[in-house]
Amino acid sequence: MKKLLIAAVTLLMLTAATPLKKTTIFVIGDSTAANKDLSKGKTERGWAQMLQMYFDSTMIRVDNHAVNGRSSKSFIDEGRWDRVVNLIKPGDYVIIQFGHNDEKPKADRHTDPGSTFDYNLAKFVRETREKGGIPVLMNCVVRRNFFVNAPENDDDEKLRTSTFKDGVKMVEGDTLIDTHGLYRVAPRDVAQRMNCYFVDANQITHNLEQGLGTEASKKLHMWYRPGEEPTEPQGKQDNTHYNIHGATVVAGLLADALCEEIPLLSKYRVSTETKPDTDANSQKSSKRNTKKKK
Repeated sequence: MKKLLIAAVTLLMLTAATPLKKTTIFVIGDSTAANKDLSKGKTERGWAQMLQMYFDSTMIRVDNHAVNGRSSKSFIDEGRWDRVVNLIKPGDYVIIQFGHNDEKPKADRHTDPGSTFDYNLAKFVRETREKGGIPVLMNCVVRRNFFVNAPENDDDEKLRTSTFKDGVKMVEGDTLIDTHGLYRVAPRDVAQRMNCYFVDANQITHNLEQGLGTEASKKLHMWYRPGEEPTEPQGKQDNTHYNIHGATVVAGLLADALCEEIPLLSKYRVSTETKPDTDANSQKSSKRNTKKKK
């Protein structure tokens, strides 16, 4: 009996001394999610750069591998996906979000929805599962496009070096117009075929920007008049990339959607005071009728 008691106490002490396993949420994607340069007070941020603030860092670690200018194709071709795969442990999550650059004409980036784009997304899902990870497909966030006809945009990265005077000289309307076409549909299709978690980031950010309206939605983006932002003295009209406020708001909405889609994550959700000035924060991720699997 004494030996059993000693063994039980020893086991209890070992269990108490063993640190709880921290789960990693990996993010792969493009500049709308990527970590940005923080030097000299720069204000551009990717939404995934701000995601950690919405989860308990003692239990959840956000590891953001999204990179400016990458498509699903270039992310694979440059070996970036292989590096992520090597890090995945059983129970980790991988958020997969591409589209902005897959739709560009450059051969080193371009993929086609329903074909090569879907194939790459399926590859991410399949190889995540092979490592015991849990894939989460997201479609791309919207561009702030209130123009009736979307301006030509062959490279979102050019917006980073533009100034206010380089901005599009077109009249804006009251309705946000989609710029992604089937690239926002393909991730949902792949998720349904592969019974994968899916978050409709496009609809969530559409509701956010439309709810704010033509003028207020500028406050989410790198959109500054000359002299308005010290780090952008010549101003900027970038309707794709987020500033600190925008990335924080979008990260919060997507964190909510993740927790709705994957209730287990709700236990680690951290509440913050940052809320958008619209009821868009109540928008929910899209539901699927299929049974969800890891």
